[in-house]
Amino acid sequence: MALYEHVFLARQDLAQAQVDALAEAATKIVEDHKGKVVKTESWGLRSLAYRIAKNRKAHYVMLEIDAPTDTVAELERQTQINEDIIRYMTIKVDGHEEGPSVMMRKGDRERRGRRDRDGGFEE
Repeated sequence: MALYEHVFLARQDLAQAQVDALAEAATKIVEDHKGKVVKTESWGLRSLAYRIAKNRKAHYVMLEIDAPTDTVAELERQTQINEDIIRYMTIKVDGHEEGPSVMMRKGDRERRGRRDRDGGFEE
């Protein structure tokens, strides 16, 4: 089986529980078609570079998938149909990253920097 990273952007007006439900639905599609979701990361509500379908922000979610090609095709087909997902991208990769992705590490670094500027202790 091949390794993929699937990232989708959900509408800004969805609650986090609804975004989690979208990720669970994608996981179910992959598992029903003999694939496996290795890791799911929610990157949170982030600003977009430009407006997409009247949205200035979107909820970002990444799935690391180990699945055959037809499973990914079905996942993309279901994603296209869903009105709550405004963009998606699936990339075939050679290997999955160990630990948190770059986006998750970036958020940790930003939070740590804010704490230091606000008079908190330095590490």
